[in-house]
Amino acid sequence: MEQDIRAFLEELLTFAQQLETSGRLLLLPSRLLQLGIIAGLILLSQLVRILLADRIRDRIRQLEGRSKTQLRMFVMLQRRVALITFCLLCWLTVFVMRDVMGLFPSRSYMIVVAGTIAFAWLVIGITTRFITNPLMRRIVNWGAWIFATLHFTGLLEETANLLDSLSIEIQDFRLSLLNVLQAVAITGALLFIARVLSRAGARSLRGNEDISPSMGELLSKLLQAFLYVSAVFLGLRAVGFDPSGFTVLSGAIGVGIGFGLQKIVSNIVSGAIILMDQSVKPGDVISLGDTFGWIQSLGARYVSVVTRDGREYLIPNEDLITSQVVNWSHSDEFVRLDIHFGTDYADDPYLVRRTAIAAARSVPRVLSSKSPVCHITGFGDSSVDYVLRFWITDPTKGLTNVRGDVFLALWDAFKEAGISIPFPRRDLRMLPDEKPVQPVD
Repeated sequence: MEQDIRAFLEELLTFAQQLETSGRLLLLPSRLLQLGIIAGLILLSQLVRILLADRIRDRIRQLEGRSKTQLRMFVMLQRRVALITFCLLCWLTVFVMRDVMGLFPSRSYMIVVAGTIAFAWLVIGITTRFITNPLMRRIVNWGAWIFATLHFTGLLEETANLLDSLSIEIQDFRLSLLNVLQAVAITGALLFIARVLSRAGARSLRGNEDISPSMGELLSKLLQAFLYVSAVFLGLRAVGFDPSGFTVLSGAIGVGIGFGLQKIVSNIVSGAIILMDQSVKPGDVISLGDTFGWIQSLGARYVSVVTRDGREYLIPNEDLITSQVVNWSHSDEFVRLDIHFGTDYADDPYLVRRTAIAAARSVPRVLSSKSPVCHITGFGDSSVDYVLRFWITDPTKGLTNVRGDVFLALWDAFKEAGISIPFPRRDLRMLPDEKPVQPVD
């Protein structure tokens, strides 16, 4: 422990001496002049941003026929007008000082460093825009900016030695702050690559017509898990850390999962079963309790079901295994709907059946290949009861609305054919007043 502290203090002293040497060099008249020029270029670039940013923004809004990617790129460049201007002014100043004025390279060294760092920041800011996660993008931005600044200022090696001196040793294992940062950087890069590859593989599997949707989801989840686990282990191995040390820890975690996370494990296993037995798949229309909608996606822990009113229910996979699920489109896409109605006893039942079938066929969503049928189901107190059955193939567009269209078609057809729909009536009879009965003595 004392050796680690002594090594850290020595590296800190070396780093401070390097900073002191760099600070003394900055106090030279030629370096002070360059710092003044850099400050002037920064002010000039900010002035250009104030004058041109709004005009460029208005010009971008007037562009037509451009793709969203191109518009985003224009907006990205518009927000970095000051940085782009500073880079151009730095290199223009260096060209004038060296080629026009004939000054020695040392007279413009600081301006070259400032321009190089600014250009590196510009490239990093543009490339990291492809990272969709805001937190991850911010972390990568700051890390890359710090690395580029230390590299071009010549302080990278001293900083690395200082971070490496901050370490702990457990038997033969040594872990320093530099190793941690390297592991985070390498593992993060590998996880980003794994995410890109897993998304590309998932799109390829889902678009393959030879693979069922459920099998495609299962293979994409397995590919995603394999790539992520591989990225973590490769990142740890890249910095010299032996993942086999996780053996005892993984066993403890497994025991904890078995006892404390039974529901999570149950949902994950249920999700794998659902994907393998293909009982439900993305796009299926299901009913589970009071929830009716279509499956948007299958997750490792839950199934996303979207209803007609726009609500998205996240149903645990275990519920789909242990509960009764109505899959309206499991084996085929045909769905049969029933409508019950009644007519007056005076109406011809044969005419009622023909009229009801013709009315159902007039609705666009009702299939003509599977002809609607109408049957008498009973003789009620005030009406003859019927059931009208018809088929559709697009339950995701709603069931209530197609029933409503068929009811409206029945209303119009019955009105035209003179068929009446009875309704219960109540007659109120007023009895005449009667003389009260006199009691008999």
